[in-house]
Amino acid sequence: MMLKERQYSVLLVSAATDFNRSLIAMLPESYYGPITVVSDVSSAKRKLLEKNFDITIINTPLPDEFGTRLALDICAGRSSGVLLFVKAEHYHDISEKVVPKGVLILPKPASGHMISQSLLLLCGTCERLKNIRKKTVSIEEKIEEIRLINRAKLLLIEQLKMTEAEAHRYIEKQAMDRCTTRKTIAERILSAYR
Repeated sequence: MMLKERQYSVLLVSAATDFNRSLIAMLPESYYGPITVVSDVSSAKRKLLEKNFDITIINTPLPDEFGTRLALDICAGRSSGVLLFVKAEHYHDISEKVVPKGVLILPKPASGHMISQSLLLLCGTCERLKNIRKKTVSIEEKIEEIRLINRAKLLLIEQLKMTEAEAHRYIEKQAMDRCTTRKTIAERILSAYR
């Protein structure tokens, strides 16, 4: 079962051409795209500065670094889901370091079924993170609106000698009478008394 119809952008960081070809063949274009492929950590960091990716897949080892630090950095500073491939003999040691930080890890070789399941988990994670970002933005906007209204009330108290309750009621009534928001009224008050 697929998640909501949406395309997930993918950054594939891998120096192994055969791995890249096999993995890309497993990613349906209708669901994963665009897919950007780079072969080292330096190139990945440049791409990450240019664009946000929904999913980052890292096939270790990489020529300039192993790849775990990149995975940890992405999880710490971005909302991209990260899938890290490591050789089976390193799986347990590395997973102890990266899993608590939010990195999904698979041992190599991994079955196609396991890779597909892991990618679906990352897509679900992307949706969850997207919803959290929306809520955060909404809360930040509401806090800013409250600050703006409080500044307008303070101006009314200072300039028109209203009480706090009167200033509050004035802004509420103006918003209702003019069929607009309290924020708009607060902005008008602030611009009138500056």
